[in-house]
Amino acid sequence: MTDLLWGRQQPPSRGPKPAMTLDGIARAAIAIADAEGLDAVSMQRVAGELPFTKMALYRYVPGKAELVAVMTDLAMGLPPEHPERPWREALKTWALDLYAGFEMHPWLLLSTVGRRALGPNELTWMDRGVQALAGSGLNGGEQLDSLAVIAGHVRTIAQQSLTLPGGTTGTTEEDITATLTEVLSAQAERFPSLAAAMGTAAGSENQGLEFGLDRILDGIELLITARKG
Repeated sequence: MTDLLWGRQQPPSRGPKPAMTLDGIARAAIAIADAEGLDAVSMQRVAGELPFTKMALYRYVPGKAELVAVMTDLAMGLPPEHPERPWREALKTWALDLYAGFEMHPWLLLSTVGRRALGPNELTWMDRGVQALAGSGLNGGEQLDSLAVIAGHVRTIAQQSLTLPGGTTGTTEEDITATLTEVLSAQAERFPSLAAAMGTAAGSENQGLEFGLDRILDGIELLITARKG
């Protein structure tokens, strides 16, 4: 799998000149996943979309697990380029770019969990995030942990709000607010603290992503300040 991800796979040694590429196969699979979800991707389905025989695909990729790994790295792409900026702004931009990637390909929320091989694009995302903290005074472990906490927050908000093709329907904060308002209209005395909070929450919908990022960055800033002190 690592050879596939890092472009070291060997072309078929026999037969006619290859009529397709691993990149083309992965792009066909991505189109299926974007439209119908990751479960809809199979070697048979991808072969039919190209169209080639299922057996022909196996000359390029051993099976679905390897195909999903290549799809994932290709769909993530390289992180967007931005002008050099202070570490805090750089990390927040990195996080918002990551969320935008999940919006474009929600199935990435499923394919980027668990033990798996990492491709060059995904490692470039990690490198770019850690680069923002270079010279901050944090050690390598603290830099990586900071990135993990930020990415975890982005993933949590994306899992809650995004709709997976052929799968789970996302829930917006407006949806949650509407449900709570309906319940609390008759149950405010039973949940007084929640009712009081809802009474002053107007206008704060869909701010969870940036609110959480800012609070995480506040904590990292305190740690950086302590290190420099």
